[in-house]
Amino acid sequence: MRISLRLLAAASLLFIISSCNINPSVMFKVPKDYNYSNDQTIGNIEYRISPNDIIGFNVYTNDGFKLVDLTTSAISASTPMMNNPGTNQTQFLVEPDGQIKLPIIGKIKISGFTVREAEKVLEQQYATFYNKPFVMIRVMNRRVLVFPGTGGSGRTVSLDNENMHLIEALALAGGLTNTGKAYKIKLIRGDLRNPKVMLIDLSTIEGMQQSNLLLQANDIIYVEPVPRISQEILQQIAPIVGIITSLTLLYQIADGFSNP
Repeated sequence: MRISLRLLAAASLLFIISSCNINPSVMFKVPKDYNYSNDQTIGNIEYRISPNDIIGFNVYTNDGFKLVDLTTSAISASTPMMNNPGTNQTQFLVEPDGQIKLPIIGKIKISGFTVREAEKVLEQQYATFYNKPFVMIRVMNRRVLVFPGTGGSGRTVSLDNENMHLIEALALAGGLTNTGKAYKIKLIRGDLRNPKVMLIDLSTIEGMQQSNLLLQANDIIYVEPVPRISQEILQQIAPIVGIITSLTLLYQIADGFSNP
């Protein structure tokens, strides 16, 4: 009976181990034969304004020569805006339909335009009211998500300039953790329903040279963590082993009472 009980416990333990989900915190898994994007030198791709972007906006007259800011004086109570003490630009929200409501000219569609294209469109609109208007806009909420290789350590990094590289974003996020794989960094870009995934190796100088990547808004940088197989198996089976041990002990006690 004791041998049968031991065999049952061993079989149960093997079943538990085989059904364990090893390294369950790993995200963005792809099949082994996944066709990664080969474009490792993405750059000079200007961001296009999207709905829900927050736009910092100023308009000046006389080509900006006199730097007469017309923004604050033209704002009405019905104009949706936000103030940010850290910048001298008044901020406006691009609505879901791609339009933005600005002083004097009202609603105008800027979604899909680059910053430079949108500035030219707005200058043409303000030319009806001002002499040689000079418009400056900036997308204030451009950011990337960085997961540096340890669960629970994700970071949001703001793209404060137009030429931020992958390595700079990693540095701003605190660098790779001691469990992150420097040779297996995924850059996920584009529509999340059909994303473009690039595999980047920063473990060597050669890999870094081949990965001269300029970041775009809403990129996801994911450093795959090193799996801790033994620790995770123990964490998952420990409660079940405890239950089996308790049941075995209870069985032995009951067997002892029935066979004095």
